[in-house]
Amino acid sequence: MQSKQEQITELLELNEELENYFYNTIIPQLFVDSALLLRKYTPPAMKQFNLSEAHIGKPIADVTENLRYPTIIENIKTVIKTGEILAKEIQTTDMCWYQMNIIPYIIKSKNTTNGVIITFVDITPRILDLKDQEKLIIEHELLLDTIAHDIKNPITAFGLSIKLFKKLSAVQKDMLKTLVGNLELSLLTMQKVVDELTETRFQNHKYQAPAELLSIENLIEDVRLTLASQIFERNAVLKLDLKHTQISFNRRKFRSVLYNLINNAIKYTPEDRNPEITITSRAKKGTFVLEVSDNGIGINKSDYKSIFEKFGRIKDEVEGMGIGLYLVKSIITSVGGKISVKSKIGEGSSFKITLIDDTAE
Repeated sequence: MQSKQEQITELLELNEELENYFYNTIIPQLFVDSALLLRKYTPPAMKQFNLSEAHIGKPIADVTENLRYPTIIENIKTVIKTGEILAKEIQTTDMCWYQMNIIPYIIKSKNTTNGVIITFVDITPRILDLKDQEKLIIEHELLLDTIAHDIKNPITAFGLSIKLFKKLSAVQKDMLKTLVGNLELSLLTMQKVVDELTETRFQNHKYQAPAELLSIENLIEDVRLTLASQIFERNAVLKLDLKHTQISFNRRKFRSVLYNLINNAIKYTPEDRNPEITITSRAKKGTFVLEVSDNGIGINKSDYKSIFEKFGRIKDEVEGMGIGLYLVKSIITSVGGKISVKSKIGEGSSFKITLIDDTAE
């Protein structure tokens, strides 16, 4: 049996170890008890959330103004009640982004939750990288498509000119023989370049990123983080109904598809209503079906075709270049898939993507 003094000494040593951990950790952490009072915090939390010793013992609500996350109190209560970990991404007032984990503090001897430990992991670089990556993807896709397709028109005109040259009289042909030969060689060279670019763009080129088994939930989460500012500012809600959650596809391209559809849904929702975006997925007879629906301004039936054309836009005052849906269709049709739209003016739109998928039953 330990003496009382030995027990006190052991507790002091344990407390000293705990204090050393608090002092040296680089992760902001808050310790909140079941009465929602702030009991302890790590030094990084003091710096990030402007905390001081005066906050100890006071309601956590007194420091929530440092977060752009109004439901934190409700989330803490939910974790205390359920005993389950909750993870969310939040933005602080200095525009930094954090992965916030609310972890129940469980007293094992009593099997009760006596509060929570809240940790914050800085994910700002990840979100910035995702945004930059999405811009590069759009620029890359547009450049390749422009080179591989738009240049076909002048090549066609080039070929017609050569045919006309060949129909000239014998005397004229002798004079232009060398010129026509050079033109024809140039045409063949240009056509070869276009064919190679087209193959790179749409088929299994050796430098193309391979398809892989993707988690739809994880890709949606990546896109949600990329569009976090827009989602927050518009108070947008993403609803998921995923009956089939995996598909074999190029990660970068499928993320671009989701990004453009969700981004458009937010942009084309009137300012007087909060965007509500529903994403559903299902398997149907060897195909994967994904639908992204919104409560936006809607699209006229007469515009169904034009919205998928390059620079096709239905609302000029909305920011953008009009290439998002064009790229989405290019990506989907390049692998033999289909995309369609149904819409009602003033009520919203629904984009349906159908892809062949061996994993779908």
